[in-house]
Amino acid sequence: MPNTVCPAPGASSAVMDSGAGASCSATSVGGAAAAAFGLGGEADADAGPTSLSLAIAQNGGSATSRSTFLSGPAAIALGPGATVTTTGVRPGLAIGIAGAGADVELTGTTGPTCRGGLAFAGDFQTLQGCLSTQ
Repeated sequence: MPNTVCPAPGASSAVMDSGAGASCSATSVGGAAAAAFGLGGEADADAGPTSLSLAIAQNGGSATSRSTFLSGPAAIALGPGATVTTTGVRPGLAIGIAGAGADVELTGTTGPTCRGGLAFAGDFQTLQGCLSTQ
């Protein structure tokens, strides 16, 4: 499997496309950091002021993470059809993890949703979580 790595510490951005199913994109502003890892998948991370954002996609997964002031979301998609979207809009950490065929959505304002396969999410912004074992 092809791999791509996109670190973006401080005011920077990084984009990589292997042309063989792996891609990543990361963008951050000064005082923030974003990192995306496309390990045979598609990962995208975007960090706003004073925040952290992490996206990891492996083996056909798709992970997207967005953060704003004092938030730290992480999106991890593992396997074909796995999709994770995490958004940090309030102070706090958040994580979403999806296995093959599963979907996780974490907005930071409402409780996260997990469906379609093995999936987990925990959100300290809303103090809620979800679990799917289908």
